[in-house]
Amino acid sequence: MKRNILVFLIVLTVVFSTALATTYVVGTSADFPPFEYVQNGKYVGFDMELINSIAKAEGFNVQIRDMSFDSLIPALKAGVIDIAIAGMTITQERQKVVDFSNPYWFANQDVIVGKNSKYTVTVLFGNHTIGVQTGTTGDLWVTNNLMKAKILKESNVKRYQSFIYALQALLNGAIDAVVLDSPVAERFAQVKPVKIVATLVTGESYGIAVRKGNSSLLSKINDGLKKVKNSKKISELIDKYFGK
Repeated sequence: MKRNILVFLIVLTVVFSTALATTYVVGTSADFPPFEYVQNGKYVGFDMELINSIAKAEGFNVQIRDMSFDSLIPALKAGVIDIAIAGMTITQERQKVVDFSNPYWFANQDVIVGKNSKYTVTVLFGNHTIGVQTGTTGDLWVTNNLMKAKILKESNVKRYQSFIYALQALLNGAIDAVVLDSPVAERFAQVKPVKIVATLVTGESYGIAVRKGNSSLLSKINDGLKKVKNSKKISELIDKYFGK
């Protein structure tokens, strides 16, 4: 009887501790497989499992909220969300308004076209239409390297709220190419009739963002990220979402 009572008290303590744990609202843009996407009505992907693993390691809870990518930083600044994780590249401009965790992933930009297309990297030059997701590194790269150099006109660049919309436009023939993060391009090339014709070496680092000055939460995230990286979990996630 005493043993049963002890077990009951332990379970009760765990339940109450979980219930009393701080819950942080995590913003993401669930259109970025394999990092974040919707499957069977649930938010899944590398980033989703990573933030949940960090939360478990640090003893807090998370509530996922989906929104457009370019809304994430404004939502952080306004206090609508506490954390943003969405394959977000750490840039100097973004560091002026939010704080980033230590990097957890590294990537470049890829150019994808239709699988049967004859386009090569030259699709980025001349009178072709390029799709990007608004506010992403691909958008910034095209703006800074092609539009400002007058290689492309404003009318040659189509911006979409989601990579899914950009991909659909490509498949429908509405645009000629899409510039996007390499891991996502590789994923699309595996499951959709598209191919990669060029890699733009940008050396990006992905980070988890919090409001500027929220050092206590940032410390928790970095501590949890370190624990996950030092465990078998990170290898499991890489194998699961990117293959061995």
